[in-house]
Amino acid sequence: MVTALPNGRPWVSQNAQAILLLTAPLLAGGSRPSVRPLPLGDYNNLVRYLRDTGMEPEDLLDPEGLRELDDSWSTLRTRRTLEDVRRLLGRGFLLAQALERWSARAIWVVTRPDDGYPDRLRKKMRGKAPPVLYGCGDRGALDVGGLAVVGSRKVNEELVEYTERVGRLAAEAEVPVVSGGARGVDQAAMRGSLEAGGRAIGVLGNNLERAALDRGNREPLMDGRLVLVSSFDPAVRFRGWQAMERNKQIYALADAGLVVNSDHGHGGTWAGATEQLGPRGFGYVPVYVRSTGEPSQGLDELVALGADRWPEPETRDDLREIVFDDASRVWEPAGPPQRELFPSENAVPGVSVVRESGPTVLAEGQTAKDDPESPTEAPDGRACVEASKDE
Repeated sequence: MVTALPNGRPWVSQNAQAILLLTAPLLAGGSRPSVRPLPLGDYNNLVRYLRDTGMEPEDLLDPEGLRELDDSWSTLRTRRTLEDVRRLLGRGFLLAQALERWSARAIWVVTRPDDGYPDRLRKKMRGKAPPVLYGCGDRGALDVGGLAVVGSRKVNEELVEYTERVGRLAAEAEVPVVSGGARGVDQAAMRGSLEAGGRAIGVLGNNLERAALDRGNREPLMDGRLVLVSSFDPAVRFRGWQAMERNKQIYALADAGLVVNSDHGHGGTWAGATEQLGPRGFGYVPVYVRSTGEPSQGLDELVALGADRWPEPETRDDLREIVFDDASRVWEPAGPPQRELFPSENAVPGVSVVRESGPTVLAEGQTAKDDPESPTEAPDGRACVEASKDE
């Protein structure tokens, strides 16, 4: 059981420890996990059972708590065994190493029941919200909202300049840009905002550790204009399904989304936008598509699926009206953040992560896929942060 790091370094609550042990790969030093963490579906089933029996994840750190699961494990609808859970919970030393490594890189970690977990993810994504987030920079910026700007990795210079102009106008309007930090459109939007003195949120699908140490990110991270966040271990390498999951989080952290360009019928940008649209879509935000410049079959098809044409605002007030107009907002926060173990259920008492003073950094969790090994398509982007690899 881990309560503190060597030499009095950051301490996390018992609940946060248990959640990290159950759901995080803990890739300290780049090693492969000895046992696969619980995927989101299995973790949610387990936590739901714990709630119904008056327990919390931290109770599983006690042998008595594990014994409570012996007779009921077969009813939990999971492909994992109770021995898998025991092995995951037995990684206390590895957790201590990982926390030490993250702290040395100014990376913070927050789990779903914690007060500091982004309310936008908890309320919009509910049971699909990642159990753990890793981050670097001002964690409070994650609930401010803003304009999600997404698009392909491979774009011509005209679209790069267009996207940078969007970022600059967002900075002038004091609207944060939310994007994926990949080459192409993502980085152009973030770069445009940051170079104009604005703010940006980079939602990464991999390599948060590298991005947090990148020299080009140092100044905006330190002055509070950039925050990097990921639901995946800070040292994890790129896999397509990770990029797909981060797309959901990009939209969930924003108030409106702009698709600058997209292939038709395939690719991460297309998949991320289409899953927001239609009567069965997530509908986290209104989705707009670029309406000037070169034509795009992908953008036209997104309009056919329910996206709107971007009004191409020219003034800060025009942009703010599009992003923050009450009539166009799909989601509205309802009351103060809840500290809950299950985003889709009633709130239960949670716990806070205690850390040293200085920059905070979010920690990663699992994806909405039940199988963390299952492949999917990946997204794209270029500029301020190169944390994602190519599609």
